[in-house]
Amino acid sequence: MATTKIYIVYYSTWGHVATLAEEIKKGADSVDGVEVTIWRVPETLPEEVLGKMHAAPKREDHPVITAKQLAEADGVLFGFPTRFGMMAAQMKAFLDSTGGLWQSQALAGKPAGFFFATGTQGGGQETTALTAVTQLTHHGMVFVPVGYTFGAGMFGMDEVKGGSPYGAGTFAGADGSRTPSETELAMAEHQGKYFAGVAKKLKA
Repeated sequence: MATTKIYIVYYSTWGHVATLAEEIKKGADSVDGVEVTIWRVPETLPEEVLGKMHAAPKREDHPVITAKQLAEADGVLFGFPTRFGMMAAQMKAFLDSTGGLWQSQALAGKPAGFFFATGTQGGGQETTALTAVTQLTHHGMVFVPVGYTFGAGMFGMDEVKGGSPYGAGTFAGADGSRTPSETELAMAEHQGKYFAGVAKKLKA
């Protein structure tokens, strides 16, 4: 049986999205016949600026991806923090570099999904994904939202939690000090497993 290659491609400033990426990988790894790789997109800010932002060190165990490498994947999950309700510029810059893939429609028909981190509850847990769908549309990719497949974990009102039917998510807090909760991590793992299952079916 052919292996289904899943790429988890992310940008992270304070490490929240990187943490979700690891959980998503755990879930996807639990599906037989699936090979998962975590990648990060190139940084666009100088070190000096990142230092002033108190950005987390880059995860050197996650290699930097090039646009061309996206075409190797059978399915892609994109993760990014929100900037004013939309994806961070670093992820947009990376997607802007995929013009060659767009021209050849190399990504058409491939499944894709999103996960994200926002600073506040009104920061864009839905708008970030909704506005990112345009990127998939132009590439002809198939958007795979997580829906309400995570079940009861999405309906509880007893705690503040990120994530939505669009994908797994977390709240970083305005200063980046909040870390992903157990529920948020569990939903990320679920998304990885769910998405890998869908990608495997599409590949078959």
